[in-house]
Amino acid sequence: MAKKPKKEQPPARETDANVVGLRAATVETPITETLESNFMPYAMSVNLSRAIPEIDGFKPSQRKVLYTMYKMGLLTGGRTKSANIVGQTMRLNPHGEGAIYDTMVRMSVGYQALLNPFVDGKGNFGKAYSRDMRCAASRYTEAKLASVCHAIFDEIDSDSVDFIDNYDATMKEPALLPTVFPNILVSSNSGIGVSMATEICGFNLREVCAAAVGFLRDPDCDLLALMPAPDFPGGGEILYDEDEMRAIYETGRGGFKVRSRWNYARAENIIEVTEIPYSTTAEQIIDKVAELNKVGKLREISDMRDETGLSGLKLAIDLKRGIDPHKLMAKLFKATPLCDTYSCNFNVLIGGVPRVMGVREILDEWTSWRRECVRRRVWADAEKKREKLHLLEGLSKILLDIDRAIRTIRETDEEREVVPNLMIGFGIDEIQAEYIAEIRLRHINREYILKRVEETDSLRGEITDLEDILAKPARVRDIIITELEAVSKKYGSDRRTGIVYDDETPSDEAEDDAPDYPVTVFVSRGGYLKKITAQSLRMSGEQKFKEGDALSRQFESMNNRELLVFSDRQQCYKTRLSEFEDGKASTLGTYLPSALGFDDGESALYVCDPLDYRGTIIFCFTNGKIARVTLDGFETKTNRKKLTGAYSDKSPVAAVFTVAGETEVAAFSTDGRALIFPTALLAPKTTRNTQGVSVLSLRKNAKLLTAAPLAETQIKNRTRYLARSIPGAGARLDEADAGVPQEELTIDS
Repeated sequence: MAKKPKKEQPPARETDANVVGLRAATVETPITETLESNFMPYAMSVNLSRAIPEIDGFKPSQRKVLYTMYKMGLLTGGRTKSANIVGQTMRLNPHGEGAIYDTMVRMSVGYQALLNPFVDGKGNFGKAYSRDMRCAASRYTEAKLASVCHAIFDEIDSDSVDFIDNYDATMKEPALLPTVFPNILVSSNSGIGVSMATEICGFNLREVCAAAVGFLRDPDCDLLALMPAPDFPGGGEILYDEDEMRAIYETGRGGFKVRSRWNYARAENIIEVTEIPYSTTAEQIIDKVAELNKVGKLREISDMRDETGLSGLKLAIDLKRGIDPHKLMAKLFKATPLCDTYSCNFNVLIGGVPRVMGVREILDEWTSWRRECVRRRVWADAEKKREKLHLLEGLSKILLDIDRAIRTIRETDEEREVVPNLMIGFGIDEIQAEYIAEIRLRHINREYILKRVEETDSLRGEITDLEDILAKPARVRDIIITELEAVSKKYGSDRRTGIVYDDETPSDEAEDDAPDYPVTVFVSRGGYLKKITAQSLRMSGEQKFKEGDALSRQFESMNNRELLVFSDRQQCYKTRLSEFEDGKASTLGTYLPSALGFDDGESALYVCDPLDYRGTIIFCFTNGKIARVTLDGFETKTNRKKLTGAYSDKSPVAAVFTVAGETEVAAFSTDGRALIFPTALLAPKTTRNTQGVSVLSLRKNAKLLTAAPLAETQIKNRTRYLARSIPGAGARLDEADAGVPQEELTIDS
């Protein structure tokens, strides 16, 4: 007999008791409380103790490695195995062998990441300019401190800096290292923390010392004159723009271009690259060149290889027959990391607080900190001399009767009574009595005591001099200056990175190999650009625009011409028409704000072909002023893509247009008036952000509506509106001249 199948039991329902228990186990915590209690301590720990350097120019990991090597006697002694250094550093920095060794490698002479390396190594430490040349394991390399470390550790035992407990409170370590020179500017440093980062480029030691001396003597000195630009251990050339560099010096943020150095071996038809930008590697350059060659954009190159050897870096580029090396390098600078941008972010910990500072602020903080170090050192030296003087003053008191001192010691029955008896017998304190009691028997003679006592006069003079230093800030400043000059003379070297100014940059650097042919440019009010060839234009129909958009400007040009794009935020973007694809009338075109990297909310205002930069551009402002600026003010000899302060920001722009020579301009106001004036009345200005001169006298609540060359307007009765001088109020605009009903040009009163 078959068994009946069992009925499926419904799933057990949670009882009220279970639900209550589950809710009790789940505690809702506000996310702000979790961030404050868990995330913020982690973020602070990473930023303060790992990622960002302090005013001495070191991160904690670097400071711990160098101090460990100093305590191991590696400043004056011979080298020891790097593994030994790593093991000893674990007492201060328990973050693993790999992290400690990598830190030491980066500071070594062989790695070539610092202008003035702190570690003198022996063995393979890799290269900063190579991604694949890795360092050997720590058991194979040896190291000691480089000689420049004397400028760091010579006064560390003079109480010039604070000492703190290590992570397990078993030993002391310095909170900062007393660097005699502004190492924060000399040694390049980079780090990424939580929601913040730092990128500090290195400067030449000799120039930094000169800038620090100049700042100490005159806080308002021109730092660019003393320290013109950064300096990199790998050399290369900085494409120098004074405005950009000055902005970096003032704000601590910005960027500049660094390009490679090369030479052409004519006999072999080979370009040899011997120095590359600090921010790239040889492998990245070779990979990029191979990628471009593969897609057919670098057909001039037959081969590229890395020939780096004992003599240093060398990238060899084999050229095809008939190729101009200068034009090829200009193309490579534009398309590969052979020319790269170094971005600066001078973020430094000051008193435990991250601050982005310019060079002047950094020097101000360093000199203040250095003054305190010198004062502490002088005070500690004075204290030692006072202690020694105190002992010698006690010793001089037994000079009158040495025999009585000996007799007092000999006739004392118990050892513990020797010091009290000397104190009573000669009127000295306990410290002096202990010192006298510890003198060896061979030194208890008149000659020894007289020599010691003679030191008291010189000690008093030295103490007086040290106290005078503490009382006079000018003397402290002179000490710092003397030390800076000594460091500069002993450890300074010539610049490795060259400086190429605008007028030294070859004009062919910006040349483009794109074909040149006539094009017609269409720009819409919404900021879309179309470049259409003559053949395509003949075959096309009506121009298509986005809904609500319309044609703003149309002009003839050539494919290789430069283009100036002015935005509504007083900025000018430079580009070339060859960078835009040929279009058709049926397409919308290229959206300029996206193509040129406009800021958020920024839109295109006016687009023009500057031709040979010999004309002028006219800015008409709503306040009735008009500025005429020469176009050569927008011409640059380097590949700058963006110019700030392109025109005045004192009043909104109503109209912009270019003029090749002298012409007549018609200006219209919102209250229905028009004024015609010759451009000869406007003196051309070379300053881009000039506010202009008053042209249209406006009534209350009226504004300048628009302006254009007279030939582009519908005005027929020219004499009615012509002004012989400016400013002028103009005349009421007739409907026949306006081309629109009069009421459309009149604002509500």
